[in-house]
Amino acid sequence: MKKIIRLPALLALALLWLLPVTANPAAAREKVIIFHAGSLSVPLAAMEKVFEAQNPGIDIQREGSGSRKCARKIIDLGKECDIMASADFSVIDNLLIPKFATWNIRFATNQMVLCYSDESAYVKELNSESWTDILARKGVEWGHSDPNLDPCGYRSLMVLQLAEKAFKKPGLNQRLLANRPLRNIRPKEVELIAMLENGALDYAWEYRSIAVQHKIKFLSLPAKINLSNYALDPFYRQAVVEVSGKKPGEKITLRGKSITYGVTLIKDAPHRAAALKFLDYMLAPEGGLAILKSMGQPPIVPARVADEKVIAILPKVLKKRVAADK
Repeated sequence: MKKIIRLPALLALALLWLLPVTANPAAAREKVIIFHAGSLSVPLAAMEKVFEAQNPGIDIQREGSGSRKCARKIIDLGKECDIMASADFSVIDNLLIPKFATWNIRFATNQMVLCYSDESAYVKELNSESWTDILARKGVEWGHSDPNLDPCGYRSLMVLQLAEKAFKKPGLNQRLLANRPLRNIRPKEVELIAMLENGALDYAWEYRSIAVQHKIKFLSLPAKINLSNYALDPFYRQAVVEVSGKKPGEKITLRGKSITYGVTLIKDAPHRAAALKFLDYMLAPEGGLAILKSMGQPPIVPARVADEKVIAILPKVLKKRVAADK
């Protein structure tokens, strides 16, 4: 009797042994792991949707955070990663090259804006001249992201320094910082959006693309202080911010420059072939760069590298997507 009872169970086990090969086709999809700046979350989500529809065998897995924090995950934590996309291309140069990456491609720009809501304090008085006085008023809550984790954070501080010089208001930078509570410094810029929406903040420093994508009201600033124009880099370089370096206790001094995004392939990328296929799409003028443009972020077309030596070491599939500065 026992043998009769066991037979169906044995047959079921035999069938189960044969099924896993075809039972879950999604499990066979190749991953591409991307660490990226928080400000790229929305456009990369759109790129992921289009790319996966065109390449059903590839699964894009994204992890957004401050760009410097992205690099730290690779350097300090040894986390598995294929592609790193930074809101400041120099993060890749300063922290990842040469040990963790070989090349750096610049693919987009942006500008700093001051975001607000209809309920923000003194919002009816807000304009391109009055914002400095408003942020210095007692009781006004404003914030920015952490300079040690996120380029938007140190760029926010640079805007304040440049405003002091451009508007010829000695001491402005220190007066504004004295009125900013430390609790309003958040790990990444997108966290400030929620604080703005729930009334915890009156004003927040953001990238223009973030404001456009999240439908947040913002004040545009003069090109002389918003870090949008590479021709103004000589003026931008007057702003100086110190942030953490590669090693604990080490510091790096950063000078102001126009906002430029960078992307690289990690040297030991575990899914190299699929990652290169995504980068080819991401850097295509009719692909990822078109999506960036549609979402309020100016792409660099074609994407740029420092010189012909960089083009020489790029994977073959990407050579057609870039041009050299010199």
